[in-house]
Amino acid sequence: MTELATMDFHPRPQAGDAKPWAFPAPERGSLDNGLTVLRCHRPGQQVVAVEVLLDAPLEAEPAGLDGVATIMARAFSEGTDKHSAEDFAAELERAGATLDAHADHPGVRLSLEVPASRLAKGLGLVADALRAPAFADSEVERLVANRLDEIPHELANPSRRGAKELSKELFPADSRMSRPRQGTEETVAAIDSAGVRAFYEKHVRPATATAVVVGDLTGIDLDALLGDTLGAWTGSPAEPRPVPPVTADDTGRVVIVDRPGAVQTQLLIGRIGPDRHDRVWPAQVLGTYCLGGTLTSRLDRVLREEKGYTYGVRAFGQVLRSAPDGTGAAMLAISGSVDTPNTGPALEDLWTVLRTLAAEGLTDAERDVAVQNLVGVAPLKYETAAAVASTLADQVEQHLPDDYQATLYRQLATTGTVEATAAAVSAFPVDRLVTVLVGDAAQIKAPVEALGIGEVTVVAAE
Repeated sequence: MTELATMDFHPRPQAGDAKPWAFPAPERGSLDNGLTVLRCHRPGQQVVAVEVLLDAPLEAEPAGLDGVATIMARAFSEGTDKHSAEDFAAELERAGATLDAHADHPGVRLSLEVPASRLAKGLGLVADALRAPAFADSEVERLVANRLDEIPHELANPSRRGAKELSKELFPADSRMSRPRQGTEETVAAIDSAGVRAFYEKHVRPATATAVVVGDLTGIDLDALLGDTLGAWTGSPAEPRPVPPVTADDTGRVVIVDRPGAVQTQLLIGRIGPDRHDRVWPAQVLGTYCLGGTLTSRLDRVLREEKGYTYGVRAFGQVLRSAPDGTGAAMLAISGSVDTPNTGPALEDLWTVLRTLAAEGLTDAERDVAVQNLVGVAPLKYETAAAVASTLADQVEQHLPDDYQATLYRQLATTGTVEATAAAVSAFPVDRLVTVLVGDAAQIKAPVEALGIGEVTVVAAE
């Protein structure tokens, strides 16, 4: 009889002792040119993340030139006084770096990721882009043409089309928030290099900008490095710019964006609510997560698991613009898609979930799972330097203290079920929600009208 071979297994790894964790605190300083700097040493993070925030908000765009901030942001990497567009891209590649930029309501943000060993090169390129962007006619024309090509694709996307309609419905027509962030075909077509440069010269300067640097800074003289790169960027000081309060009309109503023959209906249900400066924010985050933040949330449990109407429905809060004086706001919304024949029943069940929440409240078990998911996984969420830098930049952009995120996690852990319930009910009142449906109006209008959740209007899909 053949003797069976035995195997020696390596001992099973054992879990170590839990270590306390808190969101990292940055060091704050400034350069001689007025640029504010936040730095955060993260040992082991050999890819350094740099975020540069510019006080060039969308509301500062000239009338008729919506989208000029986006074109400017994209043009920063399209050549400087030292490099052509092609050379600039090649220099980034040689440094192993990536540079992205985008414009949103609070301002323009540039995001650099570069190996720590080539941080000097990466910062130098960003500094050149900010100090002396070329804004060549041919490059701006190309960027405008690219943006014009994107717009029809966005309008064909039910999710993007719904978001555009919700903004139009919620905010006054004279508010920048009522119009697409990256402009319309008409406004983008009017943008040229002279308009981009004028916007740059009026709003881009170090005195109103902030740089966030996160990564392993061992052996790096960051002060000298910043002084030689971003410190060479000059510009005039600026007077504080008045910021209008965010206002919105959340009268309960339904808008159907007609897509004849659509087999699905895209849902976007929203209103505005308090931003992160409001003390209700932690409870609102927790309650919203219980309502629709994950696969185990109430909305998914009913609409996906029990009824099979959808692959998933999410509830979320997204800061639009934040201000310590209470003039900021966040978008509070529920989004998802359902099959066309079940649009009416799905909305009826969704409203039933909201009414049940108001009548019965959340359970302690729901609250505990939400805290575990939001707080317990935070160390994994912030493993990369880019994730930490992005959150620190959000705090700067939203005029929050440097220890805000660390404080928020402590508040989430101590927020009770009753508080979370009250915040969620306040965030999504059944009679104060604007509902946008992108779908086949001929099939869904009558069932939706029968629900009595607000006056129903049909608009063309464009």
